[in-house]
Amino acid sequence: MRHKSPPKDHSLTGLSTVQAETARNKFGSNQLTKPESQTGWRLLVEVVSEPMFILLAIAGTLYVLLGQWQEGIILGIAMCLVSGISVFQTIRSDRALLALRQLTQPMASVLRDGKLTTIAVEQVVVGDTVWLTEGQTVPADGLLIQANDCAVDEAILTGESVPVSKLTSDTDQFFAGTLLVSGSAYVRITAVGGTTELDKLGRSLQAIKVEKTPLQLQINQFVRRMAVAGFGAFALVWGVNFAHSGNWATSLLLGLTIAMSVLPEEIPVAFSSFMALGAARMIRFGVLTKQPQTVESVGSATVICTDKTGTITQEGMTLAKLYDGNTMTELSLNQFLTSSARTVLSYARWASESEPFDSMERAIVVAYQRVFNAKDAILRPIIHEYPLGGTPPMMTHVYSLDTGPERVAGKGAVERIVRICHLSESDAARILLEANELAKQGYRVLGIAGSDWAGDTYPTDQDDFKWSFKGLIALENPPKPNAKKVIRQFGQAGITVKMITGDSPETAQAIARQVALPSNDRLLTGDQVMALSDVDLQQEVASVNVFARMFPEAKLRVIRALKAVGEVVAMTGDGVNDGPALKAAHIGVAMGKRGTELARQAASLVLVNDDLSGMVDAIAQGRRIYQNLKRAIGYIVSIHIPIILTVAIPLLFGWRYINLFSPIHVIFLELVMGPTCSIAFENEPAEGDLMKQPPRPLSDTFFTGGELSFRVLQGLAIALATLGIYYQMMKEGNTLEHVRTMTFLTLVLSNIWLTLVSRSDRASVLTTLRRPNRLLWLMLGLTIGMLTAILWLPDARHLAQFDRLAVNELGRCVWMSLAGVGWIEGYKLWKRQRSNVR
Repeated sequence: MRHKSPPKDHSLTGLSTVQAETARNKFGSNQLTKPESQTGWRLLVEVVSEPMFILLAIAGTLYVLLGQWQEGIILGIAMCLVSGISVFQTIRSDRALLALRQLTQPMASVLRDGKLTTIAVEQVVVGDTVWLTEGQTVPADGLLIQANDCAVDEAILTGESVPVSKLTSDTDQFFAGTLLVSGSAYVRITAVGGTTELDKLGRSLQAIKVEKTPLQLQINQFVRRMAVAGFGAFALVWGVNFAHSGNWATSLLLGLTIAMSVLPEEIPVAFSSFMALGAARMIRFGVLTKQPQTVESVGSATVICTDKTGTITQEGMTLAKLYDGNTMTELSLNQFLTSSARTVLSYARWASESEPFDSMERAIVVAYQRVFNAKDAILRPIIHEYPLGGTPPMMTHVYSLDTGPERVAGKGAVERIVRICHLSESDAARILLEANELAKQGYRVLGIAGSDWAGDTYPTDQDDFKWSFKGLIALENPPKPNAKKVIRQFGQAGITVKMITGDSPETAQAIARQVALPSNDRLLTGDQVMALSDVDLQQEVASVNVFARMFPEAKLRVIRALKAVGEVVAMTGDGVNDGPALKAAHIGVAMGKRGTELARQAASLVLVNDDLSGMVDAIAQGRRIYQNLKRAIGYIVSIHIPIILTVAIPLLFGWRYINLFSPIHVIFLELVMGPTCSIAFENEPAEGDLMKQPPRPLSDTFFTGGELSFRVLQGLAIALATLGIYYQMMKEGNTLEHVRTMTFLTLVLSNIWLTLVSRSDRASVLTTLRRPNRLLWLMLGLTIGMLTAILWLPDARHLAQFDRLAVNELGRCVWMSLAGVGWIEGYKLWKRQRSNVR
C-alpha cells in the first residue's frame, strides 16, 4: 500500500500561517542537527591547517627573517592564492551539497490554514497537525488525534522490533524518527528539533558517520604515504644540504621546497570536488544522490534489480476486463454490464481507498465512475481496514451501512482470494486457469471477495471473515515506450537487468517478453527463492532474470545471493516492503514520485521522475567521474615526479647549481596544477564508448600496478627532459638565472602537453582537441598568461630570478618538453592499432 489521501475531517484546521511563524520564533525550527557548513571560521581553520599553507607560512617567515622581503611578500601572495583556490573549490562543493540536501530532505503533510500542505520537515513547528501514512517517518514528537489501524516501529528509541499499535487517544505519543509501518494518523506536534526525545537520546540519524568508500580509503592511504615521503625527503635534503654548506637557513628553504613538491594536496581537493559536483550534475538527469560518495560507486553496478509496475511499465493503469466467475466482460466506454459484473466492479471499488494514490486503485475508480456515472462509490465511511499484507498480499475495507450488517470488501492476489473463499477444487482450478490466461496476456490480475459482518469486534486477521468470491479484474499496464531501449542500453554497458515483482509469474514473463528482457523464459517465485539453499540460490540468480510473486524476505535473499557471487547490485523500490532490500543493495534506488519516505531514506539514489532511463544516465555519469578522477590523479602523480627530481637530483649528485628552484617556483607550479586537476579534468566529457565497456569491479584498486608504473614512467620522461636542459645549460657555462629560466620553462611546457595528452588514455590529442571543455582552455590560458608575464615583464622576471631568453632557446625548451611528453601519443597509437588487430 502506498500513500493514501487523508479522511476529510472539517473539525481539524491546523495552524494558520501567522501562528506557524509565531511558533517557529518561540520554539525554534525542527532541526535535530544542523549540517556543518564549510564556511566562516570552520573554513578558515581548515585552510590554515592545510600542510601546503603551513609550509608556505614557514618559508615566507624564513625569507622575512633573512631580510629577503620581496620573496616573503611573494610567498604571502601565494598563500592567499592557494587558500583562495581551496576556498573557491570548498564553497563550490558546499553549495552543490547544500542544494542536494535541500532536494533530498524529507517532506511532511501538515494542515495550514485549513488545507493539507506539503512542507519540508524542517518547517514543521509546535502545534502543527501532521498527516502521516504508511512508510513515513514521524517528523517530530506529538500526540495522536486520529488513527486508522495505526502501528509504529519505535526501535530507534526503544530497541524493540515489534511495532506498537496506536489508538485515538490524547495519551498516545508519537516520537521523531519512529516509523509508521501501517495505517494512517493525524498527530499534533508538541516538540521539535532539539527538544524531541530523539535528540535528547543523541540518536540523530544525521550524527551517524558515513562509512568511507573503498576508493576514498585507497586515495587517503596514497596521500598519507606521499605525506610521509615528503617529510622524509624534507629531512634528507635539509640534512644533506646542511652537511655540505653549513647554512641552516638555505638548507631549510631547500628542504621546504622538496616537501612542497612531494605533497599531493591537490588530490583530496580533487576528490571532494569531483564527488560533490558529480552529484550536482546528476540532478540534471533526474537523479538525486543522498551522499556524494555514492557517485563513484554507481559506475560499478553490474546488476540492476528493478520493479515492474511504474518502473518498466507505465505509471497509469486501465481496468480492461471483469470476470464474474462465469463470464469475461471487456470494458468499453459505452458498454452495458451485467448485474454480476457490476457487483465485481463495486466490490473492487469498495476495497480501494476513498481518494486513492495508487495507480491501480485510480484505474478502478475511473472505471467505476464511468460505469455507474457516480462521483464517489463510498456512501459510508470506512470504519475499519486491514492494510496490504500477507503472502501473497491482500487488503480489506469494512464499511458501515444504515441497516443490516457491515459490508466487507477485499482485493488481492488471486491465489490468496481463492484460498480465503474456500472454493471447491474444480471452481478454484477454473478461476486460477482464467487468471493465468489473463496474466499471460500481460494483464495485472486481482481477485475480488466480499463478506458481511455483524459482530462487535473484528477478526485479528483479514482472512478470518466469511468470504465469498466475487470475481477477477484485469488491469492493463503496458511497458513504457523507452523500456526496451533502456534495457538494451544496460546490456550494452555490461549490466544485467533483473525484474523483481509481486505480480504473477505469467504477467511478469509477458512484460519481460515485451521489453526484450534477456532470459525471460526462466523464472523463480518468492516461495521458490525461499526454498532454495544459499548455494543453490547463488547458482540460480546468475541465470534467472525474472522473479515473480516476490515478498520482502525473498527480495532480500536475492540481493544477498547476488552480492555473494561478486555482483555490484543496484535495487529499485518504492514501498515500505522494499526497505530491507534497498538497504542491502550496494546502490539502493528509490522512486521519487510514488516512493514512500521509508524507501527514499533507505536508498542512496532517488529517481525523481520514476524513470529507469535516469539510472542509465547516472551510471554513465558515475563512470565519467571515476574515469576523470583517475586521469586527474594520474596527472598529479606524473607531474610531481619531475618537480621532485629537479630539486633532489642536483643536490644528491653534487651539481653546480643545487638551489635551482625555491618555494616561489614550486608554488607557481602548484597554482598551475591544482586548478587543472580539480577544475579542468572534472569538466572533461566522457569517452564515446564509455557505456559500451564492462563495469569495473568495486574491489579493484584505483591504479593497477601497470597503470601506476605508466604514470611514473610519464613523470620520469618529463624529468629526463627537464634535467636534460638543466644539465646542458649548466655545462655550457650559463648563469644560475639562465639555467633556472630554461629548466622552469621546459617543466611548465611539459605540464601543458601532459594536460592535453592526459585527456584520454586511447584517443589521440588531435581527437581530444575537438572535445568541448571551456574550463580546460581557461586553465591553460591562465597558465600561459602567467608564464608569459614572468618571462617578459622585467619586474616579474626579477622577482622570479629569471633571465631573458632568445628565440632559439625558447624553441629548444619547446622541443625538449615535447620530447618528454610526445612519446605518449606514440604509445596510444600502438594501443589503438593493437586493439584493431584483435
